Amino acid sequence: MTSGVESPPLPAGRIALLGETGLDQVSPGSVGAKAYNLFRMADAGIPVPPLFVLGTATGRELGRPRGLRREDLAGLVRAGVHHLERATRLGFGAGRHPLLLAVRSGAAVSMPGMLETLLDVGLDDTTLPGLLRATGDPVFVWDSYRRLVQTYAEVVDDLPPGPFAAVVEAACAREGVASASELDADATRHVVHELRERYRDAARRDFPQDPMEQLLGAVGAVLRSWDSPRAATYRRLQGLGDLTGTAVTVQAMVFGNLGVTSGAGVGFSRDPATGRDELYVDFLLDAQGEDVVAGRQRAGDADAALAAVPGLRHRLRSTARTLEGLFGDAQDFEFTVQEGVLWLLQSRSAKRTPWAALQIACDLVDEGLLPPAVARQRLAGYDLEAIVRVRLDPAAAASAVPVAEATPA
Repeated sequence: MTSGVESPPLPAGRIALLGETGLDQVSPGSVGAKAYNLFRMADAGIPVPPLFVLGTATGRELGRPRGLRREDLAGLVRAGVHHLERATRLGFGAGRHPLLLAVRSGAAVSMPGMLETLLDVGLDDTTLPGLLRATGDPVFVWDSYRRLVQTYAEVVDDLPPGPFAAVVEAACAREGVASASELDADATRHVVHELRERYRDAARRDFPQDPMEQLLGAVGAVLRSWDSPRAATYRRLQGLGDLTGTAVTVQAMVFGNLGVTSGAGVGFSRDPATGRDELYVDFLLDAQGEDVVAGRQRAGDADAALAAVPGLRHRLRSTARTLEGLFGDAQDFEFTVQEGVLWLLQSRSAKRTPWAALQIACDLVDEGLLPPAVARQRLAGYDLEAIVRVRLDPAAAASAVPVAEATPA
């Protein structure tokens, strides 16, 4: 932990610090749409975990002649980590009260699911006992280590995921459970040791035990993901050829997998299918955000999960209202609940059906959140005369017998 050391001067445009960089100094083009919205949310009083952002210029300059050198990037990252240590009063790599980090991408225009994310960065054999002392939950600690090793192998070292998934699947079969999150602490500890053996065999080196090495590897992987085939194809299909690169957001971890008063979810401030003014949420108890957005676990009964955390539905409804007032549109937001405390991880304009687009535009105008001229601009791409909604006859549906259940895409 370096909280007693003065931060080095930070090059303008290359790094932005939540709480120290003003809104007038950042833009979606400089820090990515995700981070820019986080800055706006924090400025509006919405709870956002501490973060720093390596701007879009960082990736563009890295490796260019007379551009940013690898050692310059490492200096920026160390300066950002120092900022997070001061904000959280935790130490990155500390044996007691360790700071763990999430590393996320962020282009100027949202590219959901196209770029990489790594969680729990900084967890190793030194910090693991400190996290165990801080939480008293060995299942959580070993499961976090498992997630890190699996993700790091696939994302940073580009190793095939199959051998690592096979280790987890075999453990679940032995223990008679459906998923890794249901394994006990001893079984998960054995899984971590097996995963590290697979990592050593495939990568020809041990899993990194230096937190800064882990972090720099994660930052590099996020920057490289900009040029991945799926990201390039997405930009081509969406007509985003003028985008110049991704920023990297490094954020203090908040944990949704700390028991039955924790969880992770994705919410829409209004129903994205119908446009009705009602909260639409997928929420998993005792889970991390990637479990939800990557579809690794079925969301199940979100209403029951929300009810398990006292006051959560009301806080989400209030936060959704604040987000709509801030951004002037229906929002799609990701959130984590850590032991009953709500944290927002991102927000963006929600995707919606044509019917919902019309309904939302009309309602926002009626509520005074949107000028009529702007509403007409948002609907310019739709054939308003052709917008229809197909639904089951309520009378027929009441007597129908369901033949299957599914989760909407």
